Amino acid sequence: MDEQTWWRDSFEEHRPHLHAVAYRMLGSVSEADDAVQDAWLRVERADTGAVENIGGWLTTVVSRVCLNMLRSRNTRGEVPLDVRVPDPLVTPESGADPETEAVLADSVGLALLVVLEQLAPAERLAFVLHDTFGVPFADIAPMIDRTPEATRQLASRARRRVRGSTTAPDADVPRQRAVVDAFFAAARDGDLERLVAVLHPDVVLRAEGAHGRPTVLSGAHEVAGNAPMYSGLAPFVRPVLVNGTAGALVVVKGRAVSVLAFVVAGGRITEIDVLSDPARLAGLDLSGVLPVED
Repeated sequence: MDEQTWWRDSFEEHRPHLHAVAYRMLGSVSEADDAVQDAWLRVERADTGAVENIGGWLTTVVSRVCLNMLRSRNTRGEVPLDVRVPDPLVTPESGADPETEAVLADSVGLALLVVLEQLAPAERLAFVLHDTFGVPFADIAPMIDRTPEATRQLASRARRRVRGSTTAPDADVPRQRAVVDAFFAAARDGDLERLVAVLHPDVVLRAEGAHGRPTVLSGAHEVAGNAPMYSGLAPFVRPVLVNGTAGALVVVKGRAVSVLAFVVAGGRITEIDVLSDPARLAGLDLSGVLPVED
C-alpha cells in the first residue's frame, strides 16, 4: 500500500470524528462537510512524515479550517448568531446511521448549538475541543495564538455561558415524546390552557423561515399565542428525533416544510427551535425520515 492510499484510508477511518468536531464548531451540516473535505485537501498537500498522533493531528487540521470559516462568517456580517437556528440532525425514532450516531455521541442538542453560536470563534474552539473532545489546552493554544492559560480562561468563560443558558433535557426520550405529543394535541384542539400547561413559564421559541429574519418569542403565553399555527401543522407532524431528542418533522405532500426541535426538562417544554427555510431544509439529509414515494 502506497503512502497516499494509507493516508486516505486513515482519514476515512477518522472521518466520523472529524465531522463531529466540525458540526459542533459550525452548527451546519453542509459547512461541516465542506470543512472535512477542505481538511483532506490540506492533508494531501502537507508534509506528514513527522506525524505521530494521526487522530490528534487530523483534529487540529479540521479545527483550524473551522476556525477560519467561523471568522469569515463573522467578517461577512451574516445573520446575528444569537438567533440563528443551527442545522438539525433529523433521524428516525428507531435510531440513526453510524456516522450520525458519532456526531450525537456527546448529546449535541440543538439548544446547546444555539448557545455555541453566540461564542466568539476562539471561545467556541477552546470549549468544543477541550470540554467535548478532551484536547489539552497546550494543543489548542497554538491554533488561536494564545498561551495555554489564556486558552483555559477562554474555555472557562464559554463554559459559564453554556451552563447559564442551557437546560439539560429529561433523559427519557419516551417521556419527552409524551410532552411533545401533548403539545400538538392541545394545539390541534385549540386548548390554550393545556398548551400553556406543557410550556415552561420562561419557554423560548426560535423560528427561522425563508429569507426572513429569525423570530424569537419568550414566555409561555406568548408562545402559546401561536396556537393557530401549531394547529395547522399538527395533522402533518411526523415524530422524529432531532439531535437525539424528541422532535417533529412536518411533511406536506411528501415534502418537508418544517423541523421542530424541543427541549423537555422537568416534564415541560423549555425551548423550541423551528427551521422552515426551504433552502436550508433542502440541504439536510432527510432520506431516512421522509415517506417513500410510490
